Amino acid sequence: MQSSTIPIYSASLYPLKFHSLPPEFNLFPSKSSVPLGSCCYSRPKMASLGGFSVKSQMSTSASVDDNGFCTLIDYMGKGGIDVGDDLVVLFSHIQYASKKIAALVASPFNSALGKQSSIASGASGSDRDAPKPLDIVSNEIILASLRNSGKVAVMASEEDDAPIWINDDGPFVVVTDPLDGSRNIDASIPTGTIFGVYKRLVELDHLPQDEKAMLNSLQSGARLVAAGYVLYSSATILCSTFGSGTHAFTLDRSTGDFILTHPGIKIPSRGQIYSVNDARYFDWPEGLRQYIDTVRQGKGRYPKKYSARYICSLVADFHRTLMYGGVAMNPRDHLRLVYEANPLSFLAEQAGGRGSDGKHRILSMQPVKLHQRLPLFLGSPEDIEELESYGDVQQKVNPGYEV
Repeated sequence: MQSSTIPIYSASLYPLKFHSLPPEFNLFPSKSSVPLGSCCYSRPKMASLGGFSVKSQMSTSASVDDNGFCTLIDYMGKGGIDVGDDLVVLFSHIQYASKKIAALVASPFNSALGKQSSIASGASGSDRDAPKPLDIVSNEIILASLRNSGKVAVMASEEDDAPIWINDDGPFVVVTDPLDGSRNIDASIPTGTIFGVYKRLVELDHLPQDEKAMLNSLQSGARLVAAGYVLYSSATILCSTFGSGTHAFTLDRSTGDFILTHPGIKIPSRGQIYSVNDARYFDWPEGLRQYIDTVRQGKGRYPKKYSARYICSLVADFHRTLMYGGVAMNPRDHLRLVYEANPLSFLAEQAGGRGSDGKHRILSMQPVKLHQRLPLFLGSPEDIEELESYGDVQQKVNPGYEV
């Protein structure tokens, strides 16, 4: 693997200007870098990580240090899989973007940003300098990082009406929800970033730019080569798959490394938790009401009473479901197929779980619109199978909800 440089906490490497942030808000004041292909990482002499100590240097001939710690980049390059240099470089920039978003979300200055509901168009100078919403700033962070990677042809985002063509030579297409659950930030509820990675369809290179950008972004989820989410909570966790299992990496804030903490995640075949906004119970179809009534009374195929756990943050609800089993769901035509349902379903399947719209496998669907919406059910395979057996579980009547 050729050597190149991966930025860790060097904001100066990316010339993105955050006009929405106060000048004193310096995301990453220190500077360090890591040579790609090397396992030698600068650390404090003895850095604390979850009650354990990490030695100051990792071996240059192994993917883990003496204490068994392995970073995300190590794992991709040497730690059991070799995904290729291009994807390693791309993920080095994705993890860099996620650390900047994590700092943004945790900043004391984000309150004003979170309360902005829109960006002024055709605004005066004073309006142009007004703070932008957190999800827009997060979108800019990701776009800047993908541009700097040199590895991305197209980015399609929840925050953009159409895909953005970035680089004619980029081998990858990235779809993303930059900041899921951003409306909950003022209440310090966990938020997240969702992303999926496809190979660029070179057979479309002859088409006009807008057309090939859209068609590249509307690939079936079955063609994903990688996917992940970043959970911004008590810990910052980057959970990813490259088609060979689902693995979670936790940010060590003392070093800037994402450390492999949950290798080979396996979702339980059954859980005992369902996650849904059951205040909407009376708007649900009969099949879904029957399913929920049955499992919470312990009268389903799994003879234990289910509990409800609902955060109203898709990444957080899905992460808990991945860890403990059960079902996370939104029965309405609400969640987006391209950059929410597909990446999370890929992660679920690689962990032994399932992603469904209540009738069909998510990854078998062909998107027809960038912002296409659908019901989404994610979780343990036996729980999803039982839920689907009730037939009528998709909420097609949507009276509209104001929060």
